[in-house]
Amino acid sequence: MSKLCHQQSSVPVNLAHKASLIEQQWSPRVVAEMNDYQFKVVRIEGEFIWHSHPETDEAFLVLEGTLRIDLRDGCVYVNPGELYVVPRGVEHRTAAEGEAKLMMIEPRGIVNTGHEDGERTALNDVWI
Repeated sequence: MSKLCHQQSSVPVNLAHKASLIEQQWSPRVVAEMNDYQFKVVRIEGEFIWHSHPETDEAFLVLEGTLRIDLRDGCVYVNPGELYVVPRGVEHRTAAEGEAKLMMIEPRGIVNTGHEDGERTALNDVWI
């Protein structure tokens, strides 16, 4: 007797495809949710602003390119297929010399610039 796979109501998320649909850099887009966490994809190039998230850690998974995370005591380079978690409250700045595509994992409602407002502050809860 054969067993059938239980069918899900949705399809797997293709992160590279979702990132390719984003028109503007530095504009994270939600691709999935799990409990109170959102999985977001973003395209970046150049440097972001210094900021922190006092209320939560923030995870970055590199899909394409190289991510540089500047910390006050140095920097970390994150390559495709690698994951880095910035601990809550740690001031940081993300950067990429060429375009990089990332997935970010953070609680729903977290503003990309922390408590710093400015032109790089993206709208929250925008799905792609």
